[in-house]
Amino acid sequence: MKRILSVLAFIYVHFLFISGCRNGNSQQPEKTSRDTAITIKNAFSGLFFDSLRMENYLKQRAVPDTAKQLFRNFYIQRNFQYAWFDSSGLAEQAQNFWSLQSNYIDYSGDSAIYNVYLNRWMDSISSNGVNSLPDSTRLGVEWGLTFQFFRYANRAYSGRRSLSATDLEWFIPRKKANLLSMLDTLVKEKGKEISRYEPVNQQYQLLRNQLKRYYDIERDSAWNPIQITQKKIKIGDSGLIINKIRRRLLLTGDLYYSDTITLFDDTLLLAVKRFQSRYGLAADGILGASTLRELNKPINDRIRQILVNMERMRWVPEQPRGDYILVNIPEFKAHVYEAGKKIFDMEVVVGTTSNNTVIFTGNLKYVVFSPYWNIPPGILKNEVLPAIRRNPSYLERNDMEWYNGGIRQRPGEKNPLGLVKFLFPNNYNIYLHDTPSKTLFKQTKRAFSHGCIRISEPVRLAEWLLRADSIWTTERIFSAMHSGKEKYVTLKQSVPVFIGYFTAWVDADGRLNFRDDIYGHDKKMIKKMFD
Repeated sequence: MKRILSVLAFIYVHFLFISGCRNGNSQQPEKTSRDTAITIKNAFSGLFFDSLRMENYLKQRAVPDTAKQLFRNFYIQRNFQYAWFDSSGLAEQAQNFWSLQSNYIDYSGDSAIYNVYLNRWMDSISSNGVNSLPDSTRLGVEWGLTFQFFRYANRAYSGRRSLSATDLEWFIPRKKANLLSMLDTLVKEKGKEISRYEPVNQQYQLLRNQLKRYYDIERDSAWNPIQITQKKIKIGDSGLIINKIRRRLLLTGDLYYSDTITLFDDTLLLAVKRFQSRYGLAADGILGASTLRELNKPINDRIRQILVNMERMRWVPEQPRGDYILVNIPEFKAHVYEAGKKIFDMEVVVGTTSNNTVIFTGNLKYVVFSPYWNIPPGILKNEVLPAIRRNPSYLERNDMEWYNGGIRQRPGEKNPLGLVKFLFPNNYNIYLHDTPSKTLFKQTKRAFSHGCIRISEPVRLAEWLLRADSIWTTERIFSAMHSGKEKYVTLKQSVPVFIGYFTAWVDADGRLNFRDDIYGHDKKMIKKMFD
């Protein structure tokens, strides 16, 4: 029997190396020096294995060199001491990690890291104890847990490698995690405060909490479509349909208590407005086609929407510190942060569905007052040149001129960049700018531009960016904007700009927000993640 278990353990460890290391980091880890200060006398477990046994095994396996070196480094720095077992059996850190990754699989639905063989051995240890395992099997579980941690951390911290960020038109660099340092800390601290080893982006944690609530709704509550016979339902209306609306808003958290009133009263009015606000709709309290569509969206669709955005949250850095600007395309808003805290936000206009605003990050370096507009080649070819052919006076009428083989528009009221623009040099020719078309900011859906981002409060942003320079008073900013002469101002310190795409998030008031997938990026991710 022991021989059979040993053979099974050999097959199992082979499987772990093949299936668990394919997605290792492509960058070769540096070799780690052996810590000879760790001996049997001072080791926490007193359990060691032969390094030659590990090396001979690795030589026989078709495992990427990066995964081999990461694994090797972990045990070299431990002087080949067991990490997951001690003299009493399965160590505390092993049990804590196992609970952590099992919980991750449960709430994320991400079964790709589930390892049936390791689960069987862990179940066996739980039922029969460690002493029921031959030494070779115990070593297999030891090595298996190490690779399972690397798989979990790679997945949970950096996201699914099968989802190519560039294929999904996401050009913000993915964050990188030091897996070796993370595992070393977990083992040394015995996995205490295990939540530290979950993805650390704050929004991720907030979305995860909301996800649990939506799983509960899916499991415990009916979520049937609400059918109405009239075009709109508003305050003062009555009927049995009002009860269905109340029950739905109670589930979504917008109605705070349940009752059986069939009248559309003030309490329901406030609940409808709260719901509309969370979904980016006009908060008029009238239940029309748009509000009804959002109320009726299947609960599983909402769960998937949350999961897609949690996946995106794994890609982004931890909560940035210092000053930065975050533009969320589906929200049509820019958020300005100072010393890591949001100080104001503003409405923005983003690119149309045929001229998407690109998802990327850059550093804002220049404020340009009274800017020229150098007309992009596409607009020049498709719009301006045909207009010139139709009307030879088109250039003069629109304050345009030929310049360096192209056409530019002079500074002034007609200029589509408005009176100021904010540059963060990039390969996509995207920047923030003022606009003469102020009325568009009153729309709830604001995808109207050719790709650049129009902002509703350019003066306020200029004041904030130049606040450290005493010569740039509000009066001087206003004067420069209306001078008619282009002026570049270089910031003393550049400000990071993140242009993101999040259709689900939790706001500062703890409210879960949803927005339309205006560019179809969610749809692409859902197909890759769930189909």
